[in-house]
Amino acid sequence: MRRIIFDIETCAYPVESLSESQQEYLLRYSEKETEEDKKSQKRDDAIRYLSLYPLTAKTIAIAIYHVEKEKTFVYYESNVSEEWVNEEKNISYKGLSEKEMIQSFWRIVDFTDQVITFNGRNFDIPFLMMRSAMLEIRPTKNLMGKRFDSSNHIDLLEQFTFYGVTRKFNLDFYCHAFGVASPKAKGVSGMEVKNLYEAGRIKDIAVYCAEDVNATSKLYRIWNEYLNI
Repeated sequence: MRRIIFDIETCAYPVESLSESQQEYLLRYSEKETEEDKKSQKRDDAIRYLSLYPLTAKTIAIAIYHVEKEKTFVYYESNVSEEWVNEEKNISYKGLSEKEMIQSFWRIVDFTDQVITFNGRNFDIPFLMMRSAMLEIRPTKNLMGKRFDSSNHIDLLEQFTFYGVTRKFNLDFYCHAFGVASPKAKGVSGMEVKNLYEAGRIKDIAVYCAEDVNATSKLYRIWNEYLNI
């Protein structure tokens, strides 16, 4: 069986780049506030979460871990074609445009029997599918499928919560609970990606994305050995 584990990083477009009607829609709740402090807080919150929506954000990194090869590939946004390798961790990095990243992702998926994610059903997969449509790319497989069918997609968050029966925690929390090195231990989290991106530190984001997918691979091994019954 050919299996991959993947994770993505995204970044919002500047809110000023959106149309007036889009900005009005997104900021409508902040505009209802009469107190300036509350209005500013709600505006900041609305803007901060724009990175989570494929209509207001783009894919800036995709990390793919090949389970059988025990090798990680990371695509990250770059205006120039460049490649580099972390030989110690067996990670290859390649700079591409968003469209090229997503096209490469779907080519790999086409030759894959099963994909594994952490919260991929609620975020990574629908985000990539919507961005694909916006970039006129046809996905090679429908990875959403039926929620309780894990034959071609295993969402570890679904599995660890038994499909929502128990409380959901973030990746960092599960890593600590299972004794897995957390990617956030180095002081980077998903919500800080936008700041790194705006600072031009795209390669740092690529490294963080690789750490995320490698942590997910360790959680997958635990789930597969002890809970995949």
